[in-house]
Amino acid sequence: MSVNGVELAYDDHGVGRAIIFLHAFPLNRGMWEYQVKALLAEQRFRLITLDWRGFGESQINGDVTSMETLADDLVALMDQLGIERATLCGLSMGGYVAFAFLRRYPHRISGLILSDTKPEADGKEAKVNRAQLAELAMEQGADAVASLQIPRLLAAQTLQQTPDVELRVRQMVHAATPLGIAAASRGMALRPDSSDLLAHIRCPTLVLAGQYDSVTPAAQAQLWAGHIPNAQFVLIAQAGHLANIEQPQAFTETVRYFLLSAFGQ
Repeated sequence: MSVNGVELAYDDHGVGRAIIFLHAFPLNRGMWEYQVKALLAEQRFRLITLDWRGFGESQINGDVTSMETLADDLVALMDQLGIERATLCGLSMGGYVAFAFLRRYPHRISGLILSDTKPEADGKEAKVNRAQLAELAMEQGADAVASLQIPRLLAAQTLQQTPDVELRVRQMVHAATPLGIAAASRGMALRPDSSDLLAHIRCPTLVLAGQYDSVTPAAQAQLWAGHIPNAQFVLIAQAGHLANIEQPQAFTETVRYFLLSAFGQ
């Protein structure tokens, strides 16, 4: 679909309450495959996944992709699909986009599921790391990025015991364009602090964190989740940063229970 001057790839399944899944960096919409299949069985949700600019099957223009740009892409996609309000489920960078969307379009959100992410802006060291990662992507390609990122994204137990998960993640990273990776990395470094938004969130909110997430530690996630009125916090055991891929059943059951309890039949 043509959105804001680029072609974005997306999938749209089911009928009912709209749930939009926002993928992590540097993966694509395929990371939500298990969740979509399981929740479709409920026959009460409309489940949408999309690829950000330069990831998966989506196009890109420009060398910086801000979180605000991705939020604008998302609302344009919602408009074209006839979706007035939706629950956003974002993991890592997907969570950053959810915060940008919350700042710009709060009236379009019916619920929030935020996993392995954080509201804070990057510090100086993190910004330097983002710039170096962008350079690595442009100079050596997606495979070099995968080799650097995967040990940070997956728990040691996942790497040791489930090599198929590592392979799947590597394939998704490989599907990203070097420019897409670099532009998003630069864009994440520019995002503002969203901590001021937390106390004003009024929609049903679920915060999840992998037990062994070293990128956005669970203890920190629990702290900021405490600033959101009536938010639920759930720790996903035996998972790292990509909790929905490493422990798909536990993650999906938690999300399913939240959706049914928050929105009923």
